[in-house]
Amino acid sequence: MEKRPNLLGGSMNNFVLLPYWTYKELYPEEKELLLVARPKSPELMSKAIDEITELMRRRRAVPPDKPNDFAVSTQDDLMNIYNQITSAIYLVMVVISSIGLLVGGVGVMNIMLVSVTERTREIGIRKAIGAKKRDIVWQFLIEAMTLSGTGGVLGIIVGLLLSQLIALTTPLPASVSVPWVIIGFSVAVSVGLIFGIYPAYRAAKVDPIISLRYE
Repeated sequence: MEKRPNLLGGSMNNFVLLPYWTYKELYPEEKELLLVARPKSPELMSKAIDEITELMRRRRAVPPDKPNDFAVSTQDDLMNIYNQITSAIYLVMVVISSIGLLVGGVGVMNIMLVSVTERTREIGIRKAIGAKKRDIVWQFLIEAMTLSGTGGVLGIIVGLLLSQLIALTTPLPASVSVPWVIIGFSVAVSVGLIFGIYPAYRAAKVDPIISLRYE
């Protein structure tokens, strides 16, 4: 047989062909049997399924009022199962990622709250020389977005390295799409923006007189 391509990471060349009855003599305990058929054209798929079903019911002596005691599947059925499995995996990944983003956002907020406390005197000095509330708010929001954006960049670098490692060490194709890199970085920055609002608002509300007395 000619060399066949890999299927889902598994080699299609590491198998042995032998007659059916020889197989039954060697492995009489095996009860399952898989038959593969191909219609002459894709348009005959439905007709082929009907003919195979009718033939199998006759060969297996299935009464007319009884359901099939066998299964007929097509490549479309296998693709549907594959899509269902991958959809479930994607959903689990989204849930886990959402939890990770929430935990990371809370961490960013705590860091910024500590930063506001430690820089109370700095905030008071800025207000004393004319800085407005929106200036303070934007200062801490930019710092929060920079903090989370840095984490996003590190995550992108790790993802790129992992994809290259998978592509080099396994037969699975692995690549990183540029649009998803942009989306991932945007989400990371957005997390910093959302969770940095409260620390920035708290910094903007600091009384400059009290801040200048803060030690």
